[in-house]
Amino acid sequence: MLGAQQQKFDHDRRQFQRVKVRLHGRLMLSDRSEHRCEVTDMSPGGATIATEGAGKAGERVIAYIDHIGRIEGKIIRTKSDGFALELNTTPRKRAKLAAQLTWLANKHELDLPEDRRHERVAPRNSAGVLTLDDGRQYRCRIIDLSLSGAAVELNVRPALGSQVTLGNMRGQVVRHFDEGVAIEFAVIQRRETLNEYLS
Repeated sequence: MLGAQQQKFDHDRRQFQRVKVRLHGRLMLSDRSEHRCEVTDMSPGGATIATEGAGKAGERVIAYIDHIGRIEGKIIRTKSDGFALELNTTPRKRAKLAAQLTWLANKHELDLPEDRRHERVAPRNSAGVLTLDDGRQYRCRIIDLSLSGAAVELNVRPALGSQVTLGNMRGQVVRHFDEGVAIEFAVIQRRETLNEYLS
């Protein structure tokens, strides 16, 4: 059975364009244990995931990946540092994944610091709290905000690539500037999520 799954995965590798990425996230194995992970390449049909979590071939995995959101699938091949995942997706989800991966590939090629398609606005409520990956929290002033990112005035300078949370919006630091840092959110936010700052 796993041989057939491997053949399908190999077919998907040819059918779908695979994109080299470095996307952080968290995954849950079938025993409900949670582990940090990093997707190293991905297509709408599959993903290669590096993690310390020891999954087994055929095991079901659910993961939440920055920029992508929730994915699920079955492990079809294990490696010393992770595994290959065959994604369980609907045609609609595959089309969305293809668009997200195309944007990520272009973003990498053009070295875009964040998604400029979304209008950036100055919030009415500029007070915020930035939480670092280790749990430390800092008060900050939100300079501007969009569905895909924010610029915040901050007394500290977390390293580029640091995983941070602004309010309840996860993201990473993509740029330093004189007053603070620019954050790119892990997923495109819903407008309602921003309303607490905009209204």
